[in-house]
Amino acid sequence: MTTQQLTSATSFEKHFWTWQGYKIQYTVMGTGKPLVLIHGFGASIGHWRKNIPVLAEAGYRVFAIDLLGFGGSDKPALDYTLELWQQQLKDFWEAHIQEATVFVGNSIGALLSLIVITDHPEIAAGGVLINCAGGLNHRPDELNLPLRLVMGAFTKLVSSSTIGPFLFNRIRQKSRIRRTLAQVYRDREAVTEELVDLLYTPSCDPGAQRVFASVLTAPPGPSPVELLPKVQHPLLVVWGEDDPWTPIAGAAIYQQQRETGPDVEFVAITNAGHCPHDEKPDAVNRLIIEWLDKHHGNVPI
Repeated sequence: MTTQQLTSATSFEKHFWTWQGYKIQYTVMGTGKPLVLIHGFGASIGHWRKNIPVLAEAGYRVFAIDLLGFGGSDKPALDYTLELWQQQLKDFWEAHIQEATVFVGNSIGALLSLIVITDHPEIAAGGVLINCAGGLNHRPDELNLPLRLVMGAFTKLVSSSTIGPFLFNRIRQKSRIRRTLAQVYRDREAVTEELVDLLYTPSCDPGAQRVFASVLTAPPGPSPVELLPKVQHPLLVVWGEDDPWTPIAGAAIYQQQRETGPDVEFVAITNAGHCPHDEKPDAVNRLIIEWLDKHHGNVPI
């Protein structure tokens, strides 16, 4: 069965879990050892629509969860941080899984996966990092002075109670979402109306603008450089070669870590950008399944 057949034939069953008084949306499919899929900034469980059915058919119990503030989850007025979402993921594991789990993430979701695996090795069996972000936001020392000033001014405007909503309404227009996707996806044909709607629809929810402003002004959190030496479980690192947001040059730290640290397998995906799991799903699904099969006898997955 091809990825296209699986996704066209499958509609995800949506479930809701109450966490700290807030509604959290998730889905689960399949039976077997557990995987948890964690989306990136602005995305949701729908971004895994080409992966969930394939991984489930391969013999895994596949969970995908909307982080608080995104997708079908509630969007309360809070300070959104990596620590908040880390606690959400750990509590979700305790409520629904309670078995050593492989955490799979894209972008910020990959960084969250790495944080959970590092800080809570007792609940993890390994991780799959897809174009892993270096932080929730750019650190000031990562930007040159002109760009640092521009970003500083932009975040102040976004946080403004008067200008912020106006800016957000401009940014979340479908035409702008489509243009942004065209920059970060190598294959323009992968930028479908379905994908645009996946990002646009949650942005219309009450509270979405406040979430956007909070995330843009949040601390960047721990970096992969800090986290990698502490990792105790195997990692598969997948990277779209043509990613303008997290360029593949930054992936060198994972390749270096293979020589001195944990079991790290690194694979570059040609002709793919920031979201290769959606742009090249057949290749990424195959890599994940082969990696899981290879480590099945070595880690409790």
